[in-house]
Amino acid sequence: MRNVIGQSVVFQAPAEELFAMYLDPVVHGAITGAAVTIGDRPGDEFRAFDGMLTGTILEVVAPRLIVQSWRSAHFNADDADSTLILCFSSAGDVADREGSQGRIDLIHLDVPQHDYDAVVAGWEKYYWTPWRAYLAGE
Repeated sequence: MRNVIGQSVVFQAPAEELFAMYLDPVVHGAITGAAVTIGDRPGDEFRAFDGMLTGTILEVVAPRLIVQSWRSAHFNADDADSTLILCFSSAGDVADREGSQGRIDLIHLDVPQHDYDAVVAGWEKYYWTPWRAYLAGE
């Protein structure tokens, strides 16, 4: 059976802005606190946290979808890359008529079982919590 991580998060920023932030290496790095290499075209390299995360952009549908191959330095050499899918949309809250809240739906496929729990926790620890702090100006 395949491992699937599913997470949805809402931020105080429009979806289009969140999409652009993820693909901007300077902003992405400011959010995570570590240098990032990333591009917006299939084949572009992804590298974060001093090489702890690596991969390749597989597809980008601006400003809504990013698909990348993804692997952690904790993957074994014979582990295949996992697939990360990020979908960006309006949070859809009726009270948010101006679209100031954006939502990211994450699907992360085929993370090896031995790294699964760390990756699940890592999304909150290394991405969602710092991203909220960045948007709050902290």
